Amino acid sequence: MSKKVKWSWSSAIIGAASAVAATAIISAKPKDPTFHLISINFTSFKANLPVLDAELILTVHVTNPNIAPIHYSSTTMAIYYEGSMMGSAQVQAGSQPPRSCQLLRLPARLRGLELAHHAAKFVADVAKREMVLDAAVDIGGTAKVLWWDHKFKVHVDSRVTVDPVFLDVIDQDNKSELDLFA
Repeated sequence: MSKKVKWSWSSAIIGAASAVAATAIISAKPKDPTFHLISINFTSFKANLPVLDAELILTVHVTNPNIAPIHYSSTTMAIYYEGSMMGSAQVQAGSQPPRSCQLLRLPARLRGLELAHHAAKFVADVAKREMVLDAAVDIGGTAKVLWWDHKFKVHVDSRVTVDPVFLDVIDQDNKSELDLFA
């Protein structure tokens, strides 16, 4: 004995609208941005006798995988060698469109005095042509979704292996963590 089911347009429309809303929520879930160091270029040396400080430009590829444009404030990235802060790089305030990537050129300064504290390790790294640097930065800003600005903070930890002679990037591991604030 079969029961006849009555078709309801309103139920079908509500079901379709629910499916569209669920898909929109899933695709709008915030995703962590990605960062990759592309190149390191020396710009100058400064004599701070008995050591030299180096100024350089870090070129970083940044991807915003989210559906919202972001605006971020300026900040400073700390650069470490063997656990000691060796220098810093300046991140200028800016913005990035949704689902896009861009290159950032970050001016950096490395202090030769900190490198001198690890002279034996540095000489060994130059000899094997592999030097491991760590970097950390917190970037704050806002993401505009519809009419509302949502504050966020991204914490990025990077471990980069470079050739200290030619400054080629050999390997890197970048981890970013996005926090949204209500």
